[in-house]
Amino acid sequence: MRFTRLLKVCLLFISLKLSFAAIAAEAGNDHVLKLATTTSTENSGLLRHLLPVFERDTGYKVHVIAVGTGKALRMGRDGDVDVVLVHAPAAEQKFVDDGHGVKRVGVMYNDFVIVGPVDDPAAAGNSSSGNEALSRIAKKKAVFISRGDDSGTNKKELSLWREAGIRPQEPWYREAGQGMGKVLQMAGELSAYTLTDRGTWLAFMNKSPLRIVYQDDPVLFNPYGIIAVNPARYPDINYTGAQALIKWITSPAGQLLIGNYTVADSLLFTPSADTGHLASEYSAAGKTE
Repeated sequence: MRFTRLLKVCLLFISLKLSFAAIAAEAGNDHVLKLATTTSTENSGLLRHLLPVFERDTGYKVHVIAVGTGKALRMGRDGDVDVVLVHAPAAEQKFVDDGHGVKRVGVMYNDFVIVGPVDDPAAAGNSSSGNEALSRIAKKKAVFISRGDDSGTNKKELSLWREAGIRPQEPWYREAGQGMGKVLQMAGELSAYTLTDRGTWLAFMNKSPLRIVYQDDPVLFNPYGIIAVNPARYPDINYTGAQALIKWITSPAGQLLIGNYTVADSLLFTPSADTGHLASEYSAAGKTE
């Protein structure tokens, strides 16, 4: 009899302990925010600059998943994350229009640059536009490493080839299926050209034998937007946390931190939360996608 009572007490204790653990885990999950973002925000070091301050200010813990923009948006579409921070405005707007996200909010921008060998065998540096630079690379059949991963950078690169009227092909055109850092490494090893966002380039340039061969074309404008996943479609997502991050990163404090982040004395991203809707960003670039 005493053994039976003791067994019941032990089972009750275990049951209560498991219940408290579940409650604690559920409470903890309310303060965990899943962010799908691009490799550029991770590789550039920007998130390591921003997120500790956000976490300190709000009590949230951010779990970062750094992938290409296409995959980040797919994760949002599938309800696997709470919020996305990406850089492919046309795809972002479609994500919202299709009901997967609530609203696109502009956060910041930088630009893309074309990097290549120091001797620039394709003479891309003599071009008058980004499209001409790619045309020169294609005409020379100089090796070009594409991310090939449906990222925002890959989407931009493919749009530039289309605008130049070129269908790049092997063997000179090679798709890596990798993030920006790995692609820069591969391009350096092969003395090849590639398209990269300026932020990642600044973070990697001291380790690369490449140099910028073409830049400063409005067509290379690169805006970033943040979108909360739609809670009407996925009730279990942390929509409150997503809104907290959006409010913070677009606040004067968050924007100041973005504007103060530099590598090698160069500004990586320009804050843009006060520029309004997507159209404002594109009027600044003189181009729509």
